Amino acid sequence: MLGPVILAASRSDRMRRLISAAPVTKQVVDRFIPGETVGDIVPIIKELTAKGLELTMDVVGEDITTPEQAAAARDAYLALIDRLRELGLGDSVEMSVKLSMFGQALDGGHELALANVRPVVEAAAEIGTTVTLDAEDHTTLDSMFAIHEELRKDFPQTGCVIQAYLFRTENDARRLADAGSRVRIVKGAYKEPAEVAYQQKHEIDKAYVRVLRILMEGAGYPMIGSHDPRLISIAQELARRAGRKLDEYEFQMLYGIRSDEHLRLAAEGHRMRVYTAYGTDWYGYFMRRLAEKPANLRFFARSILSKG
Repeated sequence: MLGPVILAASRSDRMRRLISAAPVTKQVVDRFIPGETVGDIVPIIKELTAKGLELTMDVVGEDITTPEQAAAARDAYLALIDRLRELGLGDSVEMSVKLSMFGQALDGGHELALANVRPVVEAAAEIGTTVTLDAEDHTTLDSMFAIHEELRKDFPQTGCVIQAYLFRTENDARRLADAGSRVRIVKGAYKEPAEVAYQQKHEIDKAYVRVLRILMEGAGYPMIGSHDPRLISIAQELARRAGRKLDEYEFQMLYGIRSDEHLRLAAEGHRMRVYTAYGTDWYGYFMRRLAEKPANLRFFARSILSKG
């Protein structure tokens, strides 16, 4: 399987240097990460919302080694919220954050991450939007869920992400599927050991459906993070069986992948949210996108070969 190899490369400084230096890399990365600054991304936000799509914005970057860098990540999100306020798009654009960016892995990281993410959640609420806490590797999840629970005391609309390939996720889904909750389900994009996660695609797909059924039958708001046509069809059927209206769940897909499908689902009346990342520290995000879907890797390889 290529996925684990690519994920290992995402942690390699040598591979980071090689790939970053390749002349074709920026052109390919732009397919998935359409800008480095808030100014770069504003035209994308305007274009997608004009087409009836919603967005969740991710300022990429995870290698935080100092409290100052964590504070800078916080400030980057606050700058994004200020721009969304100016655009009047709080009802169409939310934020996705990785707590590693807010200092979660540093000494006292749990408290530091909570202190840094809270003002982002507060500012988002002020413009009528919200924040979703992205899931990272399994060792960080207890901290993420605890921060999620704490934030929901004042901001109940705060969302979180669960990953179908982890053995724990069905129990997490049952706990989270309460009234007012917002839960995104994804397959999972980190290299996890066999002791904690399914390793085979068919096992992960079956787990995804089990977890999705729990969310659809619960009282919360499911967010289906997938590009898989079969899983999208299953989600629609589970929603129908659960008696959900079209505005009682949503689909989420990555910017640059299956863009026609984004528009098709939106045209059918579904809420369709595009996960859109921007920033200069793109490497880890980009490599996980390659690992998640072989078609992404083929696209990258073809682009390199065509420039050879």
